[in-house]
Order: sequence, then C-alpha cells, then structure tokens
Amino acid sequence: MMRRPSIKVILAAGLLAATTFANAADWAPGSTDWASLPEVKRSKVALYLTPQQAYEMKKKDPKGVAFFDVRTRAEAMYVGWPGDADALVPFVEHPEIMSDWDEKRFMYKLEPNQDFVPEIERRMKEMGLGKDAPVILICRSGDRSSKAQDRLQAAGFTRVYSIAEGFEGDTAKDGAKSGQRTVNGWKNAGLPWTYKLDKAKMYFPH
Repeated sequence: MMRRPSIKVILAAGLLAATTFANAADWAPGSTDWASLPEVKRSKVALYLTPQQAYEMKKKDPKGVAFFDVRTRAEAMYVGWPGDADALVPFVEHPEIMSDWDEKRFMYKLEPNQDFVPEIERRMKEMGLGKDAPVILICRSGDRSSKAQDRLQAAGFTRVYSIAEGFEGDTAKDGAKSGQRTVNGWKNAGLPWTYKLDKAKMYFPH
C-alpha cells in the first residue's frame, strides 16, 4: 500500500512551486496537450482544464460543480477575480503583517494557509456537495492550483481539476509585452471577471 505524502510535504511543495516561474516554451496557449505542461503546473492528480473548458463545465452544472479561486486576497482585490467562482480560498497567503521578504520572487513572503482544506470542506458542505463532486481550482498561472489539487486529493477529494493557464496566464517571451501576462489565461480568453468582490464569497481567517 502506497503512503500518501504528509500535509507538510504537500504544503512545502506548494511553496516551492510558488517560487518558480512557469516555463511554457513548449506548451502552446490554449493547448490541451497536458503531457507538455511545464513541471511547475503539473500535479499528481493530472486533471487539467483550459479556462474555456472550466467556464463551460461550471455553466453546464453550476450547483453540481464547485469552483474556487486559490489566490491570495490581495490578488483578488487588486487584479480581479472570476465572478462565477463559488469562493476565494487562498492556498498560500501573505502574513497579516508583511515584514518578511522573498529574495527569489522579489516580493513579500507567502505562507501556507493552514485553513485551506477546512475552508474548502466548509464551502462544499454549504453547497451540498461531497468529496466526490467535481472541484475546479484557479490561481494566477496554474502552479499553486496544481499543488492545491494534490493537497485536496490527500484530504479525500476525488475529482479536482486545475485550470492550467490560471487567471492571468503565462508571461510573453518576446515583443513589446515581454514579461507581461498577456499570453493566455482566464482574463485573456475574454471570460467573465470583475473587480467587484462579493463579501460572502471572500476568505476570512478563522
């Protein structure tokens, strides 16, 4: 019988992934060739969706499919979020007092959200859904959502999908917009999103 990885190992992997930029050189925008996904976007679960597929899946069965944004509260507030998502449940978060700096990512440090699984479970219960219901996760560009997939699988969820392109998408490699997230992703696909946040769907630490 195979041993499941510990929660600490999975959370550590999530933080490691959050410090790595995805290299999508061999993976075409909008592609469903998941075998060519950059390593940082891959999960053990290996269930992926394009933003369009996720949108259609949620629209087809809005009450039977759970859709969670796993980015930080600041990202949702300042970058916008998919309004059709059922809730914002950060996989990692900035400490309440952002005093520590991440030299590798040139930003304030992120920490694992210990409340991630309990909050997902609470939201699923509110929706009347069990751990066998389909769950869609979205982060910035598909790295955190892939690690969150594995975390939820370890907690007993059986059908968890990652939107491989994320909300903002991958960075452009060439041209005037090099370094900007204009390649793919939910926003660049023209799917519904908003800056207006629904308090009932937002995350508040317990």
